[in-house]
Amino acid sequence: MTEDTPTADPAWEPPLAGSDAEHLTGTLERLSATFRWKADGLTVDQLRARPIPSTALTVGGLLKHLAVCEDDVFQWRISGRAPVTWTLAPEGDAERWQFSVEPDEGAADVYALWSAAVDRSRDRLRELMAGGGLDQPGHLEFEGSVPSVRRHLHDLIEEYGRHTGHLDLLREAIDGRVGEDPPADWPMLP
Repeated sequence: MTEDTPTADPAWEPPLAGSDAEHLTGTLERLSATFRWKADGLTVDQLRARPIPSTALTVGGLLKHLAVCEDDVFQWRISGRAPVTWTLAPEGDAERWQFSVEPDEGAADVYALWSAAVDRSRDRLRELMAGGGLDQPGHLEFEGSVPSVRRHLHDLIEEYGRHTGHLDLLREAIDGRVGEDPPADWPMLP
């Protein structure tokens, strides 16, 4: 390959010109890939570390929180199904649990929790796109209205954007990793 040879965009890159649905789902994929890359390859101690004294946020806690958000949006808010990740939290302790790495959890467990939630979400997203698209109503009623699938996707994108920014700071403080996007050759791990 020469310097002039164009390279294929990575799977998480949104199209340069596409439909509303392609741009929205592409943006979600890009943010989730960037988030996962920022969290990639850490030990359980690094996932638990609190490298910024002014916050209790950890990389592992953010991975678990985004797993909860994925399930909450796609399983509950859009589909009316039980959000799987929430069912793993100790009864009465779900808020604390989702932002911490428990003593019996290893790094592989935390990464797998996030990955499984994303897999469920993307399976459900494919079903939704094939069965009515972005304008169909979700399950959750909010102040007398039922938000559309589009609105729920926008909310999840906002959640990823906020927490990817947090993760930027945490990861840099842990080992200096910086950057906006994963490298094009990064193999997004399950």
